[in-house]
Amino acid sequence: MARNTIFDVEFRSYGVCVGKLRNEVTNEALTPFQVRRMLPTDEGRFQGGENTAPTPLEYFLTGLVGCLMTQIRVFARRLSVDVADLEVGCNAKWEALRDAVGPYQARPVGFDIDISLISDAPEEKVQELIAASKRACLGWIPVGGRIVSQGTLSLPLHNIEHSIFADPKVAGDPSV
Repeated sequence: MARNTIFDVEFRSYGVCVGKLRNEVTNEALTPFQVRRMLPTDEGRFQGGENTAPTPLEYFLTGLVGCLMTQIRVFARRLSVDVADLEVGCNAKWEALRDAVGPYQARPVGFDIDISLISDAPEEKVQELIAASKRACLGWIPVGGRIVSQGTLSLPLHNIEHSIFADPKVAGDPSV
């Protein structure tokens, strides 16, 4: 553990094929907690699967949204920000490009992430909460540079909407 490290996170995953495109992937958390779970994956008929389980992409997006929602609630307690209600939405887009060897290659186009959070906390505290939650969310790290449109933070009690996710350079803001 590095000098500034509070805790480490370590997982091990192992998958086996059990059908046309169905897999059984066992994930084992090693630290900071221990648990072992098997998660099945499959593809829909479009890819030649049988649609018997969520796709790997569904698990990825569930992890991203779920991680961000969890961190917001955990950090809200620690930062003394009352959260009356929380919803997170994500629209993710990829495109399939021709590939010299395989049938195609995937390229992420972007992730539109919106947070609706009801709180009577001051606006600055809510912004601080969101920023800290993003930094702590392991699911955010792989997509942080791919946010392509303005996400919004809705604070209905203050009747304010804020852009919180988009990098203006990535979002195409000409003023940057």
